[in-house]
Amino acid sequence: MRRILILDDEPLVAMMMEDWLSELGFEPVGPVSSVASALRATYEQEIDGAILDVSLGAGGNCYEVAEALRERSIPFAFATGRGAEDLDIRFQGVAVLTKPFDFEAVKTLLSSLFK
Repeated sequence: MRRILILDDEPLVAMMMEDWLSELGFEPVGPVSSVASALRATYEQEIDGAILDVSLGAGGNCYEVAEALRERSIPFAFATGRGAEDLDIRFQGVAVLTKPFDFEAVKTLLSSLFK
C-alpha cells in the first residue's frame, strides 16, 4: 500500500484528505500541519508521495518540503486556492489540486502521480 504524506494546516481539509486516501487504497501519513512536521515525516518515515498545501499559517509555505521530496525523488502535488501560475518558478509543471477540490480530483491526481 502506497503511503501519502498530507501537509495541510486546515484540519477539516486534512481529515477529508485522510478519509479519501484511505478510501482509494492509500495509507495516509499524517496529516501534519507544519513544515517541521512534514520534513520530519519525509526523513523519518517511508513515504511514496505527498500532497502539500502551498500556503501555511503565518505566511509560510510548503516549498522547503517540496525541495526535500524532490531531492529524494518522491512524487508530490500541491493543493492551493490559487492557480498553478502562482507557484514558485522552481515548481512550475508540478501537479496542482485547485481548492476546493473533490474526491474525483484527488483520485485523478493520484493516478497521474503513480503512472
